[in-house]
Amino acid sequence: MINWINKQKTKITAVSGALLVLALIFHLTGHDMLKSTSLILVTVIAGIPIFIKALQALRMKAFSIELLVTIAVIGALFISEFVESAVVTFLFLFGDYLEARTLEKTRTSLKDLVEMAPQEAVVVRDGSQITIPIEEVLVGDRVIIRSGGKVPVDGRIVSGQASLNEAAVTGESVPATKKLEDKVFSGTIVDNGYIEMIAEKVGDDTTFAKIIELVEEAQESKSKTEKFLNKFANIYTPAVVVLSVLVYLFTRDIHIAITFLVIACPGALVIGAPVSNVAGIGNGAKNGVLVKGGEVMDIFSKVDTLVFDKTGTLTKGKPEVTDIKTFGNFETNELLQLVAQAETISEHHLGQTIVKEAKVRELALKNEPEDGEVIKGNGIQAKVAGHVLAIGNRKLMDSEGIEVPQNVGAYAIVQEKAGNTAIFASVDGNIAGVFSIADQIREDAQRALAQMRKNGIKKIVMLTGDNKHTAELVATTLGLDEFHAELLPEDKVEYVKKLKAAGHVVAMAGDGVNDAPAIATADIGLAMGEGGTDISMETADVVLMADKLMQFSHAYSLSKATIRNMKQNTFFAVGIAFVLLTGVLMGTVHLASGMFIHEASVLLVILNAMRLMGFNRKTMKKEHGLRIATA
Repeated sequence: MINWINKQKTKITAVSGALLVLALIFHLTGHDMLKSTSLILVTVIAGIPIFIKALQALRMKAFSIELLVTIAVIGALFISEFVESAVVTFLFLFGDYLEARTLEKTRTSLKDLVEMAPQEAVVVRDGSQITIPIEEVLVGDRVIIRSGGKVPVDGRIVSGQASLNEAAVTGESVPATKKLEDKVFSGTIVDNGYIEMIAEKVGDDTTFAKIIELVEEAQESKSKTEKFLNKFANIYTPAVVVLSVLVYLFTRDIHIAITFLVIACPGALVIGAPVSNVAGIGNGAKNGVLVKGGEVMDIFSKVDTLVFDKTGTLTKGKPEVTDIKTFGNFETNELLQLVAQAETISEHHLGQTIVKEAKVRELALKNEPEDGEVIKGNGIQAKVAGHVLAIGNRKLMDSEGIEVPQNVGAYAIVQEKAGNTAIFASVDGNIAGVFSIADQIREDAQRALAQMRKNGIKKIVMLTGDNKHTAELVATTLGLDEFHAELLPEDKVEYVKKLKAAGHVVAMAGDGVNDAPAIATADIGLAMGEGGTDISMETADVVLMADKLMQFSHAYSLSKATIRNMKQNTFFAVGIAFVLLTGVLMGTVHLASGMFIHEASVLLVILNAMRLMGFNRKTMKKEHGLRIATA
């Protein structure tokens, strides 16, 4: 019965409104008895859902707004103020309806995401193409997507080429060209072309499924302001009842006491913070930024220091092998083949770049590495085809007792000063070659960092495991305040701890497994989603799905705007409540008019929060237009 009544709230509101209009007609035509009957019917019909919610809250030992309204309506009926009781119950229900409709609009980003989720997939099984539900796709399946189709799972392209709209995942409206060996994500759409892919992540493990889950969790999570207001409401409601009794004892006017009771409802105060939170997180999701909750927004808005990893964060994370210099008996391709086979165990960008180079040269990578070990921040060790390999930086060579000849060291320094990362490769204890790998600084890095400084960031630091020469080149180009090179993951953690101990509110941005500890240590952890690893995405508080630093800038500005919006709503709600209560005590605000203003204030705080849904849209469109014009 209760569930049925709650489902019929819209119809109940409509019937109550019609009866109220009927009561007005009876009043104008002089049918007082029929007018009173209509008003009582309105009070009862509209009052039932309110009374039920009040009762449910009491059972949970909570003092709700509905309880205040119920007490006030009973009081109004007791003193035969049928107009007041009918108008109050109708306005409360109507306000509830408008709130629900408006709140639904703030959640459109989540709704849009859910609707974008693919439902079916075309897979190749037993030599035939079959269409199956998305839930039945298995890891390793060969999936076919034609022009106009949605990518159903995460994986890599094994045949074909296409232009993909990745807006659902990255927030970027410009289609991306994807070819052989490129990764594609569930929820993206093939604009033009044809691709065949191997499924690597299916079901709830896909990036798109995780985005929906994260946005759902984030919109349900509460900020510090919301948590405070929820506790405040539980104290405030009984306090208002006591104050209403005192008002009655002081004035001996039951009408003023009941009016005081209704007008004191903290509706706008309670709804203001959550709706700002939902709208802000929704805006982020639409623009390819996942903010994991209201509390994250709160802390993010206070950040004054940014710490960046270099590779894949300040740089594009798509490095290329620029040179392979051999110093032993191995031919270039022979050494590349050995090293690439060992690097198949690495998730690091540099290791994967070497593997990619071997594939480009069509070298067979048949031998599985044995006894493989990833030494975070330094490199890897493995046994391949009977050879013991150590591949990494100088620290790895030193720790393994492998001597770096003077001519090899000098060559590496020359390469590093030219902006390359020098990777030493030793075979059976001797240096066999140096791989030079170069990465480019992101095009939007300078603009994004300048914008964040403008918005309140005081210090920007780069921490990297890369060599000091390459690090200095990047830091100088971007105008960073500090940089620290050749660091291990634990060194990054210690530096972040040092900044926090000095009173800084720190955001750490990274993309790899080696960045995860520092991301977790910072006040706000930020991960690059598209090129980042799963662990860095799961550890982070904020994820940039398009790997664009301008998204970072947008997220930082958005966090400040969201918290500012929450404060505006709180001050507005408190101010309106104070003015109304003063009016009640002075006799200038009556029950019906006060209730109308109260409901209007609730809608105004919701509308104010909804402004966040369009935050920065014009600026982004303008910049997007400029990029197209200059492309």
